[in-house]
Amino acid sequence: MEKKSGDAGRKLSRGDFLRIGGGGLAGAALLGAAGCGGGSSSGGSGSGGPVNITVAFGREASGTLAQLIKEFNKQNGGKIKVTWRHMPSDTGQYFNQIQTEFQAQKTNIDLIGGDVIWPAQLAANGWILDLSDRFTESEQKKFLPGPIQSMTWQGKIWGVPWFTDAGMLYYRKDLLAKSGYKNPPKTWDELKSMAEKITKEQGIQNGFVFQGDKYEGGVCDAMEYIWTNGGNVLKDYNTNTVVVGQPPAIQGIATERSMVTSGVAPQAVATYQEPQTEPVFLGGKAVFARNWPYMYGLASQYKMKPSQIGLAPIPVSGNNETASTLGGWNFYISALSDKSKQDAAYKFIQFMTSPENEKKFAIKGGYLPTLSALYKDKELLNKVPTMRNSAAISHTHPRPVSPYYSDMSLKMQEQFNDSLKGTESPKQAADTLQKQLTQIIKQGKNA
Repeated sequence: MEKKSGDAGRKLSRGDFLRIGGGGLAGAALLGAAGCGGGSSSGGSGSGGPVNITVAFGREASGTLAQLIKEFNKQNGGKIKVTWRHMPSDTGQYFNQIQTEFQAQKTNIDLIGGDVIWPAQLAANGWILDLSDRFTESEQKKFLPGPIQSMTWQGKIWGVPWFTDAGMLYYRKDLLAKSGYKNPPKTWDELKSMAEKITKEQGIQNGFVFQGDKYEGGVCDAMEYIWTNGGNVLKDYNTNTVVVGQPPAIQGIATERSMVTSGVAPQAVATYQEPQTEPVFLGGKAVFARNWPYMYGLASQYKMKPSQIGLAPIPVSGNNETASTLGGWNFYISALSDKSKQDAAYKFIQFMTSPENEKKFAIKGGYLPTLSALYKDKELLNKVPTMRNSAAISHTHPRPVSPYYSDMSLKMQEQFNDSLKGTESPKQAADTLQKQLTQIIKQGKNA
């Protein structure tokens, strides 16, 4: 597996963001041998009718994906029909479902809308198609290099970039102004102080909400607390040395816990994922929220005016630098589908990743595009303010990069959540993780 050298927790320049914008090959732990099967259970188009393909993806709250699928089907009437198979919004559950079906070689999935941490795992098991001949280097150059890197494994390209992500701080500009604040908080202490004052003065239920549940999103949030306290989970990409038990990382975990103990965040935040965060903030029940860029596009569904919403980098502790978790989603074609379905799936990918439709997905859905040229589109920059949050984007970090990430993530989910709930102290959680992650890496090297 290819890895990027250097410090996994260092600040990334905007150029670095464009280079590793897909999050790296963080999930390369192999899942066992499963060869290419004889074909998808969904069959081909031998009857002479349209080629029916199934695209798998989780929740897409803006409705834009459904609209684009409808448009594609209309344009290709009688030739190709795309059906969206709704998968769990929890990426861990989503991946487990794919793993089960592909290991059994019985699935109707022809195209996967998948997380950037999946490609090495999927490719190593023979579950997705090598796109090197279709997705040529000249086409790849149109996209941000980062997502391209996330899909490159053993010198081959295994997917096509769809959209990219970065954690951001949302805030209510109108509420801050009413309480005399001109700018959003730059530090975690400032956030707590401002949240306490505003909630009391204006009768807002919650000061701050974020994703703290025991799932991959909880890891993304916790990593931001760790990084903004000067800590990390792994020292760098090369040594796999675990440093989560060191003071800066412990302080980061403690900062996350302090959001609850101070009363700024509700205890229920330990059960929050993205779908629970949205109605609280966009429904006017919170001053601050941490979420991904897409949430901005949902404001109209909650009758919140864009002018009420501000965007800022993730706060920090002390003199540390801001840090956002890097994410994103790509398209992967099933190697178990027959050729007619693979060809149809690639045509749908080309439709979805065209400049017109990436722009539409950004404007209507709030997703950050992966086509480099769109970051110079004035209309897009005007209508999608998240693209202008350059401070957040340019200080983006990948999750711990390790060939054992899948197992490591499960342990981090447990310990970060236990700390947030208060069933373990931040130090206990960090000490436990230090031992668990070290053991995972040791076992992996000896396997």
